Amino acid sequence: MPAAASSAPADPAPPRLQPVCVGLIFGGASGEHPVSIRSAATVRRALSSGANLERYTLRCFYIDPAGRWWGADLAEAVLQQGTPASAEQLAAAAARAGSSLGAGGFRGFPDGAGTVDVWFPVLHGPNGEDGTIQGLFTLMQVPFVGSGVLGSAVGMDKQAMKAAFAAAGLPQVPYACVQASELDAEQGSEPAGLLDRLERQLGFPCFIKPANLGSSVGISKATDRAGLLAGLRAAAALDPRIVVEQGVTARELECAVKGGGRAPLQASVLGEIRFDADWYDYDTKYSEGRSHTVIPAVVPEAVAERARAMAIQACEAVNAQGLARVDFFYDEAGGQLWLNEINTLPGFTSQSMYPMLWQASGVALDALVHELVRAAGECRHTLLAGDLGR
Repeated sequence: MPAAASSAPADPAPPRLQPVCVGLIFGGASGEHPVSIRSAATVRRALSSGANLERYTLRCFYIDPAGRWWGADLAEAVLQQGTPASAEQLAAAAARAGSSLGAGGFRGFPDGAGTVDVWFPVLHGPNGEDGTIQGLFTLMQVPFVGSGVLGSAVGMDKQAMKAAFAAAGLPQVPYACVQASELDAEQGSEPAGLLDRLERQLGFPCFIKPANLGSSVGISKATDRAGLLAGLRAAAALDPRIVVEQGVTARELECAVKGGGRAPLQASVLGEIRFDADWYDYDTKYSEGRSHTVIPAVVPEAVAERARAMAIQACEAVNAQGLARVDFFYDEAGGQLWLNEINTLPGFTSQSMYPMLWQASGVALDALVHELVRAAGECRHTLLAGDLGR
């Protein structure tokens, strides 16, 4: 006798989760504006490939060099051309919006911003990496990728960053902090007292760095007193806060970090930057053929373990989370490892170490950006945790 058919209804199919809307914001009122565009193009490809196609819908937003925010039409055009918007493009975008260009700066959100579930800032340097836009997202109570206000601000300002590293007992090369006002504090054409102090403390060669710029923008190397003064004046034209570091003969190592909040911080394999120049300046960093990477870096395992531990300690010292790249100087002859700096919104260009280091550590680019977005939601917006956990 055949079994009676069950009258119980079949289990309903689980509801299909709606894609999470990610707002990719790039450009910015910063000297690193062109690099941001290149980084954003990489992140855009990663968020639009593989499983991410079903996980996310992507809305792109562009901040022009004057700090004005623009919506998808101009943002997509800039990403496609790979260069900043021209004056003609900006004027046309303003005309389409029925307004004039007007003054620079943030004047409200473009269309589509209100639908964003998670923001992914790909902004390098001031007005994007320094806690300013992180403060805006925090006020909006919308999650975002990367460090919060404190970690971003401290990680951006080299004077504050070095003070935090020193307080945590992390080794650094000898350095001195300078205020731009010190260059004009003495009568005459040369601030002799300041130059005497820096020569006595650091000697030559030394490196002069604006405290709040990245990508080696504004950095110079001085080998004598005249070069030191010229470097200080050049840095002071860009930033009122300056750091001067003692030059060392060392290899340049880098480590990528992700996690934080609910998830433990994780450190990648190490990479090494090798370059065809006296030092790793902006042109060398972003010109094809001028530098190359070695991943993993060829160093003793004990040195690699020490660097990975220091990278996590550096993040903890400044309260960085989400993503960061931590840079080191390594004196192979003496076995000395110095912490150089932390970058809380590292580059994502085709030549950038952050994604390459995770690729070498077994995390592909599309999986990496998914982890970063998911971590943002889990840390800051528990209502999204279900969707973002896919």
